[in-house]
Amino acid sequence: MYDRILVPTDGSEAAVKGADHAISLAATLDATIHALYVIDLPGVPRALSIRDDEEELRERYREYGEQVTEDLCASAEAAGIDCVAATRTGSVRERVNDYAEEEGIDVVVIGTGYRGKVGELLGGTAEKIVRTVAVPVTTVRMSEYE
Repeated sequence: MYDRILVPTDGSEAAVKGADHAISLAATLDATIHALYVIDLPGVPRALSIRDDEEELRERYREYGEQVTEDLCASAEAAGIDCVAATRTGSVRERVNDYAEEEGIDVVVIGTGYRGKVGELLGGTAEKIVRTVAVPVTTVRMSEYE
């Protein structure tokens, strides 16, 4: 059914909850996990005096992304699941869509945080992925009390 499961992660508690679900699903289906972190720096100022700091910021995000995908893969591998770690740069929605297509992903499993009543009006990353990705998406939602 599902051989390749994509788990977009930002290292948050919600993302870890989604990853745990994906690992359980992968164990049941003997599937491979693809851990993906996307470096998205919208609105970074481009002023000459700040531009140099942008590269440093990107490097810190890249290092963080490598750490969270390695952590996810370590959890998967501890459960006997093969895992591929990847980082990309750009819009999260676009990179998740691109990665899913490039890697022949069968399903995306993503954790989503509790946003309260106002958040339901604003939308979020998980919602954008659900609306645009061409494969099934499973969302694992945090509750108000977690």
